[in-house]
Amino acid sequence: MANREYGQFCGLARAAEVVGQRWTLLILRDLLVGPRRYSDLAAGLPGIPSNLLSNRLKELERDGLIVREARSGPDRAIVYTVTPRGADLQPVLDALSRWGAADMRAPREGEIVTEASLISALRVAASGGSPPAKPFAFTIIAGDIVIHAIAGDGAVKVGAGPATDADLVIEAGPGFRDLLAGTLDARTALIEGLVAIEGDPALLDDFTFIFRVPYSPSA
Repeated sequence: MANREYGQFCGLARAAEVVGQRWTLLILRDLLVGPRRYSDLAAGLPGIPSNLLSNRLKELERDGLIVREARSGPDRAIVYTVTPRGADLQPVLDALSRWGAADMRAPREGEIVTEASLISALRVAASGGSPPAKPFAFTIIAGDIVIHAIAGDGAVKVGAGPATDADLVIEAGPGFRDLLAGTLDARTALIEGLVAIEGDPALLDDFTFIFRVPYSPSA
């Protein structure tokens, strides 16, 4: 569309034309976590009008970043999934997320955490930590959201749902971000009830060592 064009023969301008529209980056963030039905996307982006979500999905399809596919299995649901071209954006979105997180302290009024945003945040945090050689399985609970993180062999995987045979279950409270930013130590977080766990308390130190969110002291 002409109103999306900047009129410049420039890679950044072309990228902004494709992904610079309102809500587009968050739609891509959610789809980079995994395939989603339309209803899943709408539920994970509660502030987006239905017609705008439909328009953004059509634009992303037209630009070759996502496709619609029929799920295998009994439900045969139609889901949206990223193409290889769309998957190329993950490092870009992770870098933007890391940059934005450095200036975050606490949620603003009305802000929520979604499953995809928490998965994305921990994936980004893992890039700033130190993946262990020894395997660990964590379940992280934030309100009604339950996700897992599997770390070991120098890699970290984060996904939806609880971990099988989790070494540590963490219930994220108001001190969770400060814990990962290193401005709150694990012992204090547990004593003050800012984070709750099931499992060996020593593993909370391992968790914070693996997942380290960016922090700007001036934020």
